[in-house]
Amino acid sequence: MKTIGLLSDTHGYIHPKMIDFFQDVDEIWHAGDLGSIDVYQKLSQFKPTIAVYGNIDGVELREKLKETEIFTCEKVKVVMTHIGGYPKRYHSGIKKLLQKEKPQLFISGHSHILKVMNDEVLHLLHMNPGAAGIQGFHQRITMLRFKISEDIVRDLEVFDAPRSH
Repeated sequence: MKTIGLLSDTHGYIHPKMIDFFQDVDEIWHAGDLGSIDVYQKLSQFKPTIAVYGNIDGVELREKLKETEIFTCEKVKVVMTHIGGYPKRYHSGIKKLLQKEKPQLFISGHSHILKVMNDEVLHLLHMNPGAAGIQGFHQRITMLRFKISEDIVRDLEVFDAPRSH
């Protein structure tokens, strides 16, 4: 079993309570718009980190990270990208990728809106952790923590705090 900390759209900012919320996770997954190489380095020094670059990320992050990561955690196949949309409203090309890869878990960011929902057509769970940074229209800082045991995603917890800056 693995415990995962999931965040997105940090835009160069790490919330001080992120360390506490992710203290017991095995891995951190970042769904893009890190905002700086410093964010990636701090996360990677804290816990093993899988990240994708987002639309605001510059050359340094784009050289280090991929646009889309496809990997397996326990027995769950994961597709993670920054601009992905969500069930019935996938971004261009994403539905074809999901049909080809057949993941059990699809993760995206970009919208700054926390959303966890099933896709009954593609038989997957979609997660968007919302925004963990202080730039953008969102009024709440959100992150997710969950467990993957064998082929089950379970024990989902939400970090939700007012945006203070």
